[in-house]
Amino acid sequence: MGRAVIVGSGRKTRAISHALKAGATLGAALALMVAPSGACVQAAEPAVPALPVVKPIPVKVMVIANFEPGADTGDAPGEFQLWAEREHLDEVIPVRGALHPLRRNAQGLYGMVWGDPHSLVATPDVQLMALLLDPRFDFSHTYWLFTGISGADPQVASVGSVAWARWVVSGDEMREFAPSDTPRGWPYGLFAIGAKAPGELPVAADSFAGMTDTSSLGAAVALNQGLAQWAFALSKDTPLPDSPALAAARARWKGFPQAQRAPFVLMGETLGALRYWHGAGRTQWARDWVKLWTQGQGRFAMTNMESQLMAGTMLVAAQDGLVDMKRVMVLRSASNASMPPPGQSPLASVGDEGPGQVAAYESNYRVGAVVVHHLLADWGRYRDTVPEAGQP
Repeated sequence: MGRAVIVGSGRKTRAISHALKAGATLGAALALMVAPSGACVQAAEPAVPALPVVKPIPVKVMVIANFEPGADTGDAPGEFQLWAEREHLDEVIPVRGALHPLRRNAQGLYGMVWGDPHSLVATPDVQLMALLLDPRFDFSHTYWLFTGISGADPQVASVGSVAWARWVVSGDEMREFAPSDTPRGWPYGLFAIGAKAPGELPVAADSFAGMTDTSSLGAAVALNQGLAQWAFALSKDTPLPDSPALAAARARWKGFPQAQRAPFVLMGETLGALRYWHGAGRTQWARDWVKLWTQGQGRFAMTNMESQLMAGTMLVAAQDGLVDMKRVMVLRSASNASMPPPGQSPLASVGDEGPGQVAAYESNYRVGAVVVHHLLADWGRYRDTVPEAGQP
């Protein structure tokens, strides 16, 4: 007889982890993901024999991309294809519970597409946890590079630019009023659960304040800033692709000097939210939200739809001793701006990536490869010592 598990919205990833560890099938684990909060789900006993005990393979560096529209190699590139082809990730390793296989090369670099954030069948956090729980691999000393394209704040970066994150901020859990219901004087109807107005952190006495607790800073997951600064210093002078089309698009950003720069490498935070938003109003909310949850230390740079899922899953894995959060890096590149340029409507500019998407794929690979190659080339040093700012 299986165990009954009460599933709350903030505990699903941990429930899945524990279910898989106990030998539940992927289907039973997925039932925990899609179950309503508070539901009672019967976790099935193992339907297949347990995997044989093997000595885990130590993984040095892992690159995780968010999506690949076609094959991993040989067609139009997405976020992963440049890594698969240029790094010769030719060995394909199926992973039980993941839609995409793991790939690796002879130098110890591993890579994987972690899925589609919109899939109700197998969401990325479930697939990442399936990889983390695979007994064939030892991730205790692994450096993780989570890559992907994003929308950039034009106050901070231009299309084609790349940002190393110090925080990953979730934009999913919050309270919301429609514009017609938003109190007079509020900049928008979005505010933290447990708070009374925008710009306020949750009040501890509020019974719902825990809804936004994903780390000691709430909706912001702090990465290893020393490692992020080291990676930035190592890669900041990497030549990035540019084109006449990108230059022409930049010229429209009158009054936004950073958006008019040729693509460059910077440091800036990533905000993940399942809802695809766009426009000046929501961009200002993103700036405020990141500043709020990083206590004024971070700046919003890149918006995407999956970083918050990664951060939550890795936190759970770190608490269970599967990974070392001090070795997690997040690198996002700008395929478009998060709002329209002056004189253009949000409707005309939403999803308008054009040449920016191709440039973002290339920029992300070029900058990330500098750091990955450095870690692998001096593995004897970095296996036990995580690099920090100021180190060569």
